[in-house]
Amino acid sequence: MSTTAWIVLGVIVVLVIWVMTIYNGLVAMRQRCDQAFADIDVQLKQRHDLIPNLVETVKGYAAHERGTLEAVIQARNTAIAAPGVEQKVQAENMLSGALRQLFALSENYPNLKANANFQQLQSDLSDIENKLAASRRFFNNAVQEYNTGIQQMPAALFAGSMGFHTRAFFDLGETRAQLEEAPSVKF
Repeated sequence: MSTTAWIVLGVIVVLVIWVMTIYNGLVAMRQRCDQAFADIDVQLKQRHDLIPNLVETVKGYAAHERGTLEAVIQARNTAIAAPGVEQKVQAENMLSGALRQLFALSENYPNLKANANFQQLQSDLSDIENKLAASRRFFNNAVQEYNTGIQQMPAALFAGSMGFHTRAFFDLGETRAQLEEAPSVKF
């Protein structure tokens, strides 16, 4: 083989290795996004599992507050069934609002507020909310890195054709100010 052929072959090998490196980096970032969203799902499942216990505890003290209790259960069921990131965000925002109404009820029922089971459930929910906030931050950071990675040169030249598309952030939207506060635990 001639020197020119070796140079062309070397350039092709370098380009292939370069494209593979970029592709592998994008795959790693996509996997980090998927893993971060799975972490959010774990926290949401714990939250969803805790809610029926909380509602049952409140039922014993505030049976005539049926509308609020049903709204919490309906919001929970909607959140469980939400398929995508955008739908999950909307459903979780509705659930957070319903939970706030539930905790507001406890202010009207001193015996409920003093109930050890209710206090423990409220504390557990507050802990889960804090973990959710951390998981959302991690997810949004992973999405930001991924979106930046596929939009920067040279990856932007071929990321779309290789199946890499921008991801949506787990954004709280209009209710951000209300939801940034962890549920208050009052004794």
